Amino acid sequence: MGRGPRGTRRSPGRRVLPLLRLVLLLGLARGVSGEPGTDDLDVCATCHEHATCQQKDGKRICICNYGFWGNGRTRCVDKDECQFGAPVICGNHTSCHNTPGGFYCVCHKGYRATNNNKTFIPNDGTFCTDIDECDVPGLCRHGGQCVNTPGSFECHCMEGYLAKNGPEPFQPSTDGTLCTEVDCGTPPEVPGGYITGNYSSTLGGQVHYGCKEGFLRVSGDSVSRCTALGMWESPKLHCQEISCGSPPKVQNAILVRNCTSSLGSVAHYVCQEGFESSGGTITSVCTEEGSWSDVTHTCTEVMIEIRNVSVFNGTCVRWQINPESMNSKITYVVHIERQQPDAVESVHEETVNVTTDSRTPEVCLHLQQGANYTMSISAAPPRRSVPTILGFQMAEDDLLEDGGILNVSVFNETCLKLSSHSRKDGSEQMYQVKVLGQRWYLENFYHATLFNFTTRDRAPEVCLDLYPATDYTINITLLRTTELPSAQITITTALTAKQTITNISIYNETCLRWRSLKSANVEEMYLFHIWGQRWSQKAFALEIVFNTSSSSQAPEICLDLHPGTNYNISLQALSSALPVVIHLTTQIAEPPLPEVEFFTVQGRPLPHFRLRKVKEINGPISSYQLLVLPLPLESTFLCGSEGMTSFFGNTSHADGYVAAEILASDVHDDTLEIPIGDRLYYGGYYNAPLKPGHDYCILLRITSEWNKVRRYSCAIWAEVKDSSLTPQQMVGVGLGSVAFVTILAFLSFSAV
Repeated sequence: MGRGPRGTRRSPGRRVLPLLRLVLLLGLARGVSGEPGTDDLDVCATCHEHATCQQKDGKRICICNYGFWGNGRTRCVDKDECQFGAPVICGNHTSCHNTPGGFYCVCHKGYRATNNNKTFIPNDGTFCTDIDECDVPGLCRHGGQCVNTPGSFECHCMEGYLAKNGPEPFQPSTDGTLCTEVDCGTPPEVPGGYITGNYSSTLGGQVHYGCKEGFLRVSGDSVSRCTALGMWESPKLHCQEISCGSPPKVQNAILVRNCTSSLGSVAHYVCQEGFESSGGTITSVCTEEGSWSDVTHTCTEVMIEIRNVSVFNGTCVRWQINPESMNSKITYVVHIERQQPDAVESVHEETVNVTTDSRTPEVCLHLQQGANYTMSISAAPPRRSVPTILGFQMAEDDLLEDGGILNVSVFNETCLKLSSHSRKDGSEQMYQVKVLGQRWYLENFYHATLFNFTTRDRAPEVCLDLYPATDYTINITLLRTTELPSAQITITTALTAKQTITNISIYNETCLRWRSLKSANVEEMYLFHIWGQRWSQKAFALEIVFNTSSSSQAPEICLDLHPGTNYNISLQALSSALPVVIHLTTQIAEPPLPEVEFFTVQGRPLPHFRLRKVKEINGPISSYQLLVLPLPLESTFLCGSEGMTSFFGNTSHADGYVAAEILASDVHDDTLEIPIGDRLYYGGYYNAPLKPGHDYCILLRITSEWNKVRRYSCAIWAEVKDSSLTPQQMVGVGLGSVAFVTILAFLSFSAV
């Protein structure tokens, strides 16, 4: 509204009065001038082009045609019938279109006029009715089923088909969705199972499973079906690998080879010493019933046959055994009876045991010349044999001049010089040398040898092949004399001056292997002296001393060492004076698991996190990290993941982030408390508040770092579920919202 020059308000009525006054003056002027004003013909001539002249109450007047309104003379304006709305004037499901002096109606898409025309005027009773578009052939493509709806239609997929490129229901002409036949694709695998026969991957198709060879059906249905969702049912069949367990024990046999206890595994046996298998190889097979088959053969005791006994070199006996295939040591009992009629004691008995693995054993005996002997040879228990008996007579021989004294001296540490005096100078003499060596530090070490030698030398010399660092007892007997003089001497060999350990190497971090220059199959003892230190723990000091023995020329040993430690290892063969020193460093292992008390919290507030210091058992502790993960990632999180950043890092914190990092040097014996989400920085990491309405998993990760190697250990501290506002907080927020709305309304009213 405008204002006048003096600021007064003008009303609409005051603006109309001058116009009325002007009209009256024009009418009076026309009457005074005498111009016609009431003539009927003149009235009809003044009608508007969209008006007609009609007789009414004896007068002709101008009336606007249908569809127009006005005074009929100066004004006939088109009447917009559509202003009332299509449902009012045209009916439901229509749109109204205005025309000069009229209008017409059009049915919406999916509807048609009952007069079958595109347009209509409802005054003849025409209205819009629904079109059943499903009557159109081919409207729904392969696998589709058309369902008519008011003004439209839907295409639903028939049974056995699924919508592709969009959800159901759909219209294929607009959204491109179509129905494809259900195809469940490749059936899922069954651990230890396989698919039997053919199958169809369409709806209702079935696939049958069976257990593979080596597996047994434990439980579950063996059929999986293709469902209407295009997925196979999860197979219920459970196949368990066949395991026959430990192979059976075979009497008098030893299990020598068995790789596994799975189906088809074969256990091989050999007979114990003194037994043999008459039928061949002894085996047992793991069967498909999950049990071992009966063994093929048994072990029976071997009967040793002693034959071809003969005497040589006057006092030595040799024989052969059957079967010759035996390859183990056998102990023989040689029983001797001496008969000498002119002696005071006419019968003298003696028993000698001989252990050897030779197929033609022999032994030299202390026999008197000129005596008759009966000898019986048999195998010692648990061996069994048929004894063999041999009778023979010894010939006469010369006697020693000095009554049987034999002198022995040592030179060059392992050489012997013998001296005896025979009544016949230059006569041939036979000596028997028995050598037995032991090492004080090896309980099962024995070096035994027995040999004879013949010489005409009155002071023969013999050098022995002896092991170093060994105590020896040596017996020398002069054979083929009546008195059988003998001498005994003891020798302790010195430590070898050469290194016997070579090619020492480290494998699997804590295991050693080396080569030994000792003789094959000779047991040796090794002394280990180990010192351990840690740079990260000045107070850490470790010293280990122990012995181990081995008869291998390529010994191996794995040491029980601490992780994250530097070691000096001294290795010495006790028969050698020279040790070997090597250096070894073990890598750190995972730190001890964090000491936390797990709990689950619903909503907030969270209790303070209490950080406890852990011991540096497996290596130096570098830092403690507080990790925040979305709860669904808890099961897939890897403790050693190094990709986590701060809350404001380049990666999304939806994948988890580091909320705090505390250096190990800052954690003392006292417990350190951290409020979760206090908006502070710990070690450059932002301790962000937890967002309401989200579920979180909070972990503590301990990092140990040394020698360019990191190791981690993790423990879940808390699971925070639905961290939205508590009911009390929700009430507070609701009251605050009401107050805010009230204040806003009051301010708005004041402004108006």
